[in-house]
Amino acid sequence: MEERGSAALTALAKIVPPAALAEIKEVLGPKGWIEAPDEMARYLTDERRLYRGRTPLVLRPASTAEVSAVLAICHRERIPLVPQGGNTGMVGGGVPYEHGGELLLSLARLNRIRRLDPLDYTMTAEAGCVLAELQKAAAEADRLFPLSLGAEGSCMIGGNLSTNAGGVQVLRYGNARDLALGLEVVLPDGRVLEGLAALRKDNTGYDLKQLFIGAEGTLGVITAAVLKLFPLPRETVTALVAVPSPKDAIALLAVAREASGDQLSAFELMPRLLFDLVLEHIPGVVDPLAEAYEHYALLEFSTPDAKASLRPRIESALEEALEKGLVRDAVIAASESQAQALWRIRESVTEAHKLDRGGIKHDVSVPVSRIADFIAAASEACRALEPGVRVLAFGHVGDGNVHFNLCRPRGSDPAAFAARAESFHRAVHDIVVAMGGSISAEHGIGRLKRGEFAHYGAPLELELMRRLKGVIDPHGIMNPGKVI
Repeated sequence: MEERGSAALTALAKIVPPAALAEIKEVLGPKGWIEAPDEMARYLTDERRLYRGRTPLVLRPASTAEVSAVLAICHRERIPLVPQGGNTGMVGGGVPYEHGGELLLSLARLNRIRRLDPLDYTMTAEAGCVLAELQKAAAEADRLFPLSLGAEGSCMIGGNLSTNAGGVQVLRYGNARDLALGLEVVLPDGRVLEGLAALRKDNTGYDLKQLFIGAEGTLGVITAAVLKLFPLPRETVTALVAVPSPKDAIALLAVAREASGDQLSAFELMPRLLFDLVLEHIPGVVDPLAEAYEHYALLEFSTPDAKASLRPRIESALEEALEKGLVRDAVIAASESQAQALWRIRESVTEAHKLDRGGIKHDVSVPVSRIADFIAAASEACRALEPGVRVLAFGHVGDGNVHFNLCRPRGSDPAAFAARAESFHRAVHDIVVAMGGSISAEHGIGRLKRGEFAHYGAPLELELMRRLKGVIDPHGIMNPGKVI
């Protein structure tokens, strides 16, 4: 983030009416806003450092009432506003544009767990609660909150809901959309939609909360949510297996679900390149198998039944898979620390890919049965565009989500390779759409994929989204220029 002096700040402030800024400062109090450039910088650069926005003021409300008051002022004065959670998004949806005419609304101070009810299996949490802290609170109450992803130590539940985050356990528990029973949302005009009923069944009209989940802050600000909890697992079995091919991995997925009585909570496909990158760039990681293989799968099974004896069933299933040729080698974690070591390989790939420099990312989904075909076709298309490109196709294939990422050819210029991203995007996304898939499985659209969404989206669906946006946010102040 470039350094900005007081003169530049004054110039920015002219875009947003100074009287409105003063009114907002008074509403939030001295702890509720930031305007020093060095303090604002961390809010204004996205996780992938693709965008560096500008704003005259970072807002840090501490309550739903304060969010409501701020949005009422912005609605009255037609001031654009960008909601932000932990700023861990991958598509630039949580940072303002470079022109400096938007305010940034951080939800970080709305961080209370309002209620945790073990009997209802629910937890009511504010938008700024960090995901890992919610997992910990649920576990302390002998319950499980299953949403789990690499950024869980810093991402916030409001952002998770706004982007409909997925993660590693979607196969069993669903996306963020499936884990929310109710929402509290501040609308663009400042009114509060109070929908925090902890009901499993409510058939009174439209399910309004679903409008705001996945909307990336373009329709309103999620300030709190009622979340589903589940029984805490009593036995967990983690296994890393080498498989002959992605096609065999998908066959193994079916075997694993059947053999475990559908107790499979995660199934991650990983190529050898993932291991090589992590071993090269991340200290302390150890290759868990004696030989190197081209393809791997990381499986996690869990059950709340302490007497289920899950491990023997998994061992037997893997032995049968080995005899049938679906598995070449395998290791089953003998302790929690060994399980964590296996997961560390998978969870370190984002950082390793970043350190490899020049990478190009795709977050797509196709029907599970088409995953192997997709990886083969997309790999061929990308190698035709750039001989020597290294394909890093991995992800939560149990739910059809493939992170089809690309690494530059060895010895090539990182910037030159990254500059070709658009041509790779089009080639990959053409194949995804032809297979009935989605160009965004879990990261959202944000700013990065808005053009691709306009290109591939169904015209009627896009029209309906724009109509909804116009009705709920008639002045277009909520996260403008994102999604649609």
